[in-house]
Amino acid sequence: MTQDLIARAQAWLAEDPDSETRDELAKLIESADVEELAARFSGTLQFGTAGLRGELGAGPMRMNRSVVIRAAAGLAAYLKAKGQGDGLVVIGYDARYKSADFARDTAAVMTGAGLRAAVLPRPLPTPVLAYAIRHLGAVAGVEVTASHNPPRDNGYKVYLGDGSQIVPPADAEIAAAIDAVRSLDDVPRPQEGWEVLGDEVLEAYLARTDTVLSSGSPRTANVVYTAMHGVGKDVLLAAFARAGFPEPVLVAEQAEPDPAFPTVAFPNPEEPGAMDLAFATARRANPDIIIANDPDADRCAAAVLDGGEWRMLRGDEVGALLAAHLVTKGVSGVFAESIVSSSLLGRIAEAAGLGYEETLTGFKWIARVDGLRYGYEEALGYCVDPEGVRDKDGITAALLVAELASVLKEQGRTVLDLLDDLALAHGLHATDQLSVRVDDLSIISDAMARLREQPPTELAGLAVTKAEDLTEGTEQLPPTDGLRYYLEGARVIVRPSGTEPKLKCYLEVVVPVGSRDDLGAARARGAELLAGIKKDLAAAAGI
Repeated sequence: MTQDLIARAQAWLAEDPDSETRDELAKLIESADVEELAARFSGTLQFGTAGLRGELGAGPMRMNRSVVIRAAAGLAAYLKAKGQGDGLVVIGYDARYKSADFARDTAAVMTGAGLRAAVLPRPLPTPVLAYAIRHLGAVAGVEVTASHNPPRDNGYKVYLGDGSQIVPPADAEIAAAIDAVRSLDDVPRPQEGWEVLGDEVLEAYLARTDTVLSSGSPRTANVVYTAMHGVGKDVLLAAFARAGFPEPVLVAEQAEPDPAFPTVAFPNPEEPGAMDLAFATARRANPDIIIANDPDADRCAAAVLDGGEWRMLRGDEVGALLAAHLVTKGVSGVFAESIVSSSLLGRIAEAAGLGYEETLTGFKWIARVDGLRYGYEEALGYCVDPEGVRDKDGITAALLVAELASVLKEQGRTVLDLLDDLALAHGLHATDQLSVRVDDLSIISDAMARLREQPPTELAGLAVTKAEDLTEGTEQLPPTDGLRYYLEGARVIVRPSGTEPKLKCYLEVVVPVGSRDDLGAARARGAELLAGIKKDLAAAAGI
C-alpha cells in the first residue's frame, strides 16, 4: 500500500508544472509521510455544480495548477462536444494565492484546445465576470475564487453561456471529461494566444449599475465600507461615485486585497469578529449604515445602529428590506429565493401581487427562475439586476441598500423602522442558523443519518407537523441532500454545506404581531423559540 502511494505521488510529481507544489510533494515523498500523502492521494477533488473548491497544496485532493489544468481541459472537451469548440471563454480571478496562475493556466488550456480565451485585466469582483459572459457573447466563463473561505483555500467556478452557474447534468458531464484527462502531457498549453481584456468590460458593467437605482432618488446615505481584504473596493467606490452617493468611509485595515486576510479568522462578514473593525470605524465616523462585501464581492452585508450598538443585519432581514424597497419602486416580475431563506419574501410578493418561487440552495437555481426580477439567499447573496448579472452581486446590492437607507433618511426613518413595518404587516419572521464546522466529514453524514433514522417529533415544545427528506425531491424541487421540518409556526431545514466542511441548520419562526406595542414581546418570543429549537435540534442530530 505504501509503495503504491509513493508511486502515485512520484507520477504526480513528474508532471507537476509548479515548482512550489513540486518542492512540497518531494519533501513529503522523501520523508515518507504516509499519513499526509494518503490525505492528498485518497481520491480527487470532486467537480460539482459549485465547480472545485479546496485547500491549496500538492496532489489530486488539493487545489493546484495540475488540478486546474485538468479541470480546464475537461471543460474545453465538454464545450467542444457541445459544438462550441470555436467559442469564447472569459476568465476572471480574485486576489487569493495562486488565483492569477490558475486563470493563466485556464486561458492557455482553452487556447490550446482551439477555443478563444479572454482574461479580465486584474483581480475583479465575481459579478464582473458573470456580467462579462453575456456582454461578450461567451460560451462559458470561469471565475477563480474561493469566495469567503479561509486563506489557504482556492476554487474554480464555472458558468455557461447563459451567464448562470452550471447545474446538473452539465456538472457530471464536465466531471467525466476531467476524469478522461490521463496525463498533463496530453494537454496543449501554449505560452500565448489569448486576450487580456482592457477596462471596457468593467466600464460596461459600471454603466449597467446605474439602472439599479431610480432616477432622481435620494443619494444622501453616509456609508462605512469594508472590502474584507478582497477585490471589491475600487469597483464599489466607482459605482458609488457614478451614482452620486457620498464617498464611503473605508475600513482602512481591510481595504486592500490581501490573500492572508490578516485581521479576520474567516473572511466572511457572517463570522464572529469579522465586522469588529467596521464597527470600530463606524463608532468614529457615525455613518447611516455599514456595508461589507466578502472577498470576491458577490455578497453584501449591512449593519445598523440598534439601541446604541452596531449590529449585523441577518441576510434574511436585508433580503426582505430590498424586496420591500423594490415593491415601492413599482417593479414587476417574480421574486425568488432558496428554500433555506425566510418565507417573509413570499408574503411580501403575494401582498404586492408579484410572482414568487422557491428553489434549491444556490444562485445557479435562483438565476434560472423564469421572469426573475429579484432573488436572494440568506447567506448574504442578492440578485437585484438579473438582466445584467445572473448571479448574486454584492456591488449592485450595495447600491440598492444605500438607496434604501437614503430614502428612509429623507423620511426621518431607518431600516429598523421598515423592519417593524414588515413585522406588523406579515408577522415577525425571526431566523437563525445552527452551523457546525467539522474537521471530520463523517460527523456530518452521521448527523444526517441520525436525523433520518430518528426524526424529531417536537422542537422547543412545537410539534413537528410534517417532515420531508429532500433526497426524494418534491413537486417543486429536484432531489438534494437535505431534511425539512414544518412545525406549528416554525420551519427547519438541515443540509450539508456545498462549499465548506459544515453542517447547516436553518431555523425560522413566525410570531403574530397585533400592534406596534407588541413588537418587543414578539421579538423576545421569537428569540426564545429559536434558542429552544437550536438546542433541541443539536441534541437530535448529536452535534
